[in-house]
Amino acid sequence: MVAVPGGDAQQGLRLVTQYQCGACHSIPGVQGAAGELAPALDHIGRLSYIAGGIPNQPANMVQWLRTPHAVKPGTEMPPMGLTEQEARHMAAFLYTLR
Repeated sequence: MVAVPGGDAQQGLRLVTQYQCGACHSIPGVQGAAGELAPALDHIGRLSYIAGGIPNQPANMVQWLRTPHAVKPGTEMPPMGLTEQEARHMAAFLYTLR
């Protein structure tokens, strides 16, 4: 499993739920997360790329979660106003999805 410095997967699960990521994404382990507007996240932890072309590494995942439009202009992923720490926790959780 990929380690995210300063990230806690349990906190990340709580935050993924709190920020309602499941409104757009299907996310295993997250109650009610059956969104179909965005890609399913069931294997994001083992994918080579995020959003179709960004190398799937912890620093990139954190940046993607915080500022998706800066990473991939034109993306439909909205900025959620995450702090650096929140994004680290969420990334740690996402890397458990393999």
